[in-house]
Amino acid sequence: MGDPKQPRKKYRRPRKPWDKQYLEWSIRLVGEYGLRNKRELLRAHHEASRVRRLARILLSHTEGRDVKLEEQLLSRLKRLGIIPDDAVLDDVLDVTAENFLRRRLQTLVYLKGYARTPYQARQLVVHGHVRVNGRIVKIPSYLVTVEEENTIEVDKEILDKVMGEQA
Repeated sequence: MGDPKQPRKKYRRPRKPWDKQYLEWSIRLVGEYGLRNKRELLRAHHEASRVRRLARILLSHTEGRDVKLEEQLLSRLKRLGIIPDDAVLDDVLDVTAENFLRRRLQTLVYLKGYARTPYQARQLVVHGHVRVNGRIVKIPSYLVTVEEENTIEVDKEILDKVMGEQA
């Protein structure tokens, strides 16, 4: 089982953390999506690489292809909105960290216009002013499914304050 006090890491550190291209890429994404630190970016990057690795493994098995695993992977990614509905297993190889960052609750609150900046969207989520399917979600990294996307709402009083500051 393992010690519950020592959970498994959900990310890997970059091989060249001081590489100029990596630094520019990571700083751009952290600012664009309003992430708290680079660890959140590394988690999204690790999840994308994990999905791509699984797709490569499934594609390499030509004889006894595991159709059930393929369908599970594709349906999960389609439900999350990471890939389009007509995608096949080859399209999973194009998944990037940005695909996962776009589906975060924090990003969707910002893109729907409930907040002026991604950082303000994060604050709304953390303070419990955002509801998904009628229940309060306080986790900015919550991955919103396609069905839940239309049910995102912000408390009216808070929204009036936020929008009132803009005028």
